[in-house]
Amino acid sequence: MEEKKRSTMRWILEWAGQKKMDYVWSVILGMGNVIFKIIPYFLIATIVRMFLEGNKDFNTYLKNSICIAISFIVAEFCHSLSTTLSHKATFTVLSNIRKACFEKLARVPLGYVKDTSSGTFKNIMVERIDSIETTLAHIIPEFTSNLMGPVVVLIYFFTIDYRLALWSLLPIIIGFLSYFGMMIDFKPNFEKTVNATKDLNDAAVEYIDGIEVIKAFGKTESSYAKFTSAAKAYANSFILWMKKCSIYHALMMTITPYTLLTVLPFGAHYVENGTLTMPDFILCIILSLGIAGPLITAFSYTDDLGKIGVIVDEVVGILDQPELNRPYKSTSVPKDNSIELSDVKFGYHDKEILHGINMECKAGSVNAIVGPSGSGKSTIAKLIASLWDVNSGSIKIGGVDIKQMSLMDFNQKIAYVAQDNYLFNETVRENIRQGNPNASDEDIIEVTKKSGCYAMSLS
Repeated sequence: MEEKKRSTMRWILEWAGQKKMDYVWSVILGMGNVIFKIIPYFLIATIVRMFLEGNKDFNTYLKNSICIAISFIVAEFCHSLSTTLSHKATFTVLSNIRKACFEKLARVPLGYVKDTSSGTFKNIMVERIDSIETTLAHIIPEFTSNLMGPVVVLIYFFTIDYRLALWSLLPIIIGFLSYFGMMIDFKPNFEKTVNATKDLNDAAVEYIDGIEVIKAFGKTESSYAKFTSAAKAYANSFILWMKKCSIYHALMMTITPYTLLTVLPFGAHYVENGTLTMPDFILCIILSLGIAGPLITAFSYTDDLGKIGVIVDEVVGILDQPELNRPYKSTSVPKDNSIELSDVKFGYHDKEILHGINMECKAGSVNAIVGPSGSGKSTIAKLIASLWDVNSGSIKIGGVDIKQMSLMDFNQKIAYVAQDNYLFNETVRENIRQGNPNASDEDIIEVTKKSGCYAMSLS
């Protein structure tokens, strides 16, 4: 588990590091946004004091008002630049993640790709990678800056009257305790929705891909029932989770912003007994209004922070897959087409299936592997075809270990025909041509005659 966390963190840091300076400037500008939003509080405090002291100099009020307006404009400018930089950097990073995933799939064993549904890959490489955008584009600059603002305001608040500063924190503390109630069982609930999303994607892809067969055999009702069941499970996973969170969320959003619930009555009491001046009381009211808002914005991202581990783990699950151990150029040339397995061991997901298989198929001979279902017949064929790599032992063609052969040379020696085959969305002729892009129509016709499928349409 600890190793998995380190792997996840390594990938997050590597992705973010691709645009490190853009993120650094985004955070700096985000802090500038906060600073220029705090300045008006001090200017408003100055205006209030001047008003209560009877100052009637209109130009002084005008200058302070202009400074407030300029401060807000600069703050919005900093915010705009900050989010622009973070989004541009993030879109580049997400693009690179997707490219890395696609390139990885070209290097991993084909068995992994075949055994993983297309719906799962689509879900990870489209929706899940898109979900990382919130963390990189928003949380990095905005979470940091929105925490900084309330801290500065609160420090200033304490210098004026520490009692009201503490009272102003009471609704915030109660509100955020309610918020943490929403985080109860967060990880299992989120993982449940992730699995429900995968199941829905898989069911949708399976239903759409097999619609012609389903109609031909009259299985529309039973097949559609599987899809609707997955859709209902997907909807229920969110609905039930949201029902658990709704009360806590309502309490947080109701209580947290209302710092005046404590500041007004206690502040009035302190003014009445002479321990707080009226100008300071009004200033405390203004400052109390500037604490909760940024904190709510900052903590609204904790949901995304909670999700990021699960999301990134799925992407890392692709990027950390072992690759086929093959050289770019073959180091040896097979002397013939014989096949030899020596003490081959292999397993799926840490469960060993083959326990030291030894087998030899002489060149020019016809061989059959027989045995009960689940005994490993298909697994042996897949290993010979390099759909997977052996865990230990060796497979040789013509006396040469297949790990010493390039994939191009290997594919010239081995042809694998599975029980379930795939056709590209092309004509039969073009599907046959996939094996040799330079083959002429005459070559294809000759191959179809030799294989006994010439009667098929090649149009």
